[in-house]
Amino acid sequence: MPHITSCLFFLLLSFVSFSQTVTVKAAINRNKILIGEPIELKLEATVPTGTDISWFPLDSMTHFEFIEKGKIDTIGTADGRTFRQTLLITSFDSGRWVVPSLPLVSGNKAYLTDSIPVSVAYSNFNPQQDYHDIKDILDVPNPNTGYIDWVLVGLIVLSAAAIVYFLQKQVQVPLQVIVKKAEPKLPPLQEALQSLEELEKRGWAKNGEVKAFHTQLNDIFRRYL
Repeated sequence: MPHITSCLFFLLLSFVSFSQTVTVKAAINRNKILIGEPIELKLEATVPTGTDISWFPLDSMTHFEFIEKGKIDTIGTADGRTFRQTLLITSFDSGRWVVPSLPLVSGNKAYLTDSIPVSVAYSNFNPQQDYHDIKDILDVPNPNTGYIDWVLVGLIVLSAAAIVYFLQKQVQVPLQVIVKKAEPKLPPLQEALQSLEELEKRGWAKNGEVKAFHTQLNDIFRRYL
């Protein structure tokens, strides 16, 4: 009878010791990706109460890049603690690679997760599709500043009209001298406004041809004067 009691005691002690063993797991949400697509890597470790551990090293991983490292969550149980962490990784190297075994150190012993294979490929290429050349960088117009050019044009026209008005009042020129000059088909202000409308239709300012736009604008102003 004492022998049976001793055996039962040792079996119970072995069961308790076994139940408090450190366990580690690693899992991913996909084994095949295109280059640059994210992979969700979940790490989990269950340790007995009072056990000190050193978390998995996550400084670098061959053929993979870390996109985001989530915080480590801790869940307490009656027998110990469970730690979980979710990471986002990706790869820019085509081929068949392996998420390596990651060690969790407790005391003098390292517990390794399983290695996980991952296939990384380019997107499917269709040789029948047209070739798309690399485009130049396009400037995105700011809708809040599109009216500034026309405000400046209006101010220039008004300033020019004011200058002409004061010059005509100050300079006494015989009427016959003025009428000898060839008169335009349209009044100066109407001709200037018509030229500004034609300049707007050309779209130089919107297409980035700023130099040509301002050169033509200067010519309109001088012709008006």
